[in-house]
Amino acid sequence: MLMPSTFPTPSAAAVEYSQSLLRHIQDKFAPRQTITFEEWMNEALYHPLGGYYTGGLAKLSGDNQATMLQGDFTTAPELTPWYGRTLATQISQILEASASKNILEFGAGSGKLALSILEQLADPSIHYFILELSLDLKQRQQETLGNYAQQVTWLTELPTHFTGCMLANEVLDAMPVKLVEWNHEGHLEEVYVSWENGELHYLNKPASAELVQLMQTRLPAYPCYRTEVNLQAEAWIRSLGANLACGGILLIDYGFPRSEYYHPQRHRGTLMCHLQHHAHDEPLLYPGLQDITAHVDFTAIADAAIDSNLEVLGYTSQARFLMNCGLLNLLNQLNPNDVQHYARQVGPVQKLLSEAEMGELFKVMLLGKNLDVDPVGFIVGDRRYGL
Repeated sequence: MLMPSTFPTPSAAAVEYSQSLLRHIQDKFAPRQTITFEEWMNEALYHPLGGYYTGGLAKLSGDNQATMLQGDFTTAPELTPWYGRTLATQISQILEASASKNILEFGAGSGKLALSILEQLADPSIHYFILELSLDLKQRQQETLGNYAQQVTWLTELPTHFTGCMLANEVLDAMPVKLVEWNHEGHLEEVYVSWENGELHYLNKPASAELVQLMQTRLPAYPCYRTEVNLQAEAWIRSLGANLACGGILLIDYGFPRSEYYHPQRHRGTLMCHLQHHAHDEPLLYPGLQDITAHVDFTAIADAAIDSNLEVLGYTSQARFLMNCGLLNLLNQLNPNDVQHYARQVGPVQKLLSEAEMGELFKVMLLGKNLDVDPVGFIVGDRRYGL
């Protein structure tokens, strides 16, 4: 596999770390020597001994994993606390409507989002749950939260009969996807990862009848068209629906409705990788060292929600959602005469709102069960009609 000339060069220790993970993967699947791309993505991101999110990558630099991960991409909570403070407006409304004090965040990263939400709500009776599988990240979250950690309970599995607000910020995009491609004759194939003599390469095989039937309902057969389908995300939404008794599920991620996701011009899909600040589209490079993501098909998420007795209560852009929740009113707390401080606070907010940055690409969806609410975040600009 040829390396792009502009690629960053990982350290020798990092390369050995990646090679060790590759050996684990090859040993695990030795009888087959071929795995689906979905299996590859799952191992590269979540293998317990070397996955990007769950392994011991942080030990290579003497730093913690949360900081290492932040080096490859920037999430909204890392940009500014005003993001979480604004989300708190919608969360508060959900809690009131569900008569609950419970918040459950999935994959809380450094813990900065939880901190800004708890600071803004300023309610010691709030019970904040974090479902986190990484021990390194759990430790980082405890350090970030400080005294607020007293309000937090860490979980390793989804609770049942939950009431309150569930929160998933950039969770769906990191779930392993199936990679599919229509060949020259218009037949659907699933993309596999194979290896021979240590060399990784792609291998297409005829897709299963079930996968063919599923994709026929989602888009026409475009010859030489490669894309993704995130069945794990859809199954996850169904599991949330089964375990939510009353409340809302707030989903924030980059993606599109199906009509845009499977546009004819998007013929190579949406897969993206991040390695040391470098964005590229080759997910077979350096397993365990780089993030691998795919955009979200929000139509599929809505369909899975409805199948699970959840109601789609709102869908809009991140910019519109934050504006509806009063972000600009919150910023009025700042003193514009303190020019330097004001600029430091407002600059990252502009990135959250800008159509050229995160404002349009990122979407917000609210799902609910037994929740009688007119959600404030979707009062203007609700796009459910486009799903």
